[in-house]
Amino acid sequence: MKKTRLRPLAELVEDCIAPALAAQGFAASDVVVAWPEIVGDRLAPYCEPVKIQWPKRPKGMAPDEPSEPAVLIVRVESAFALELQHLAPLIVERVNTRYGWRCIGRLTFRQGPVGRDRAPKKAVPLPDLRQVEEARRRVGEVEDEGLRDALVRLGAGIMARKDG
Repeated sequence: MKKTRLRPLAELVEDCIAPALAAQGFAASDVVVAWPEIVGDRLAPYCEPVKIQWPKRPKGMAPDEPSEPAVLIVRVESAFALELQHLAPLIVERVNTRYGWRCIGRLTFRQGPVGRDRAPKKAVPLPDLRQVEEARRRVGEVEDEGLRDALVRLGAGIMARKDG
């Protein structure tokens, strides 16, 4: 039986959301995922990074020549806009620290509802006995009982979503 390397879920999620993030100017999910850590747990529910707007490079500029820093566009609910504006220099510093270089020069705010414009999540269907047995059959022999049970639950859950 061929052994495969277990990978953290974060590595797999990064691959899935990278194209959507790249379309909004984000090089990686770092800022989006770490937003509560960057702005603090109190402000995080009321603001979110929307887009990184990179300046156009002048023609003839060498690829290794540093360009102007980008603008991070943040959606914020109106009641918290003033507080976020006062924290802007700190947020810029924290984002740049996260990326490891001075990529963000300033923030721009867009007022509006945060998180409420997303569609509500559907209830996750529970797997039935047939799906659990099928998942158990597909998982096969795995020495570690905890890992085997987790794989069976994962597989049955995936089958339930596909059928549901």
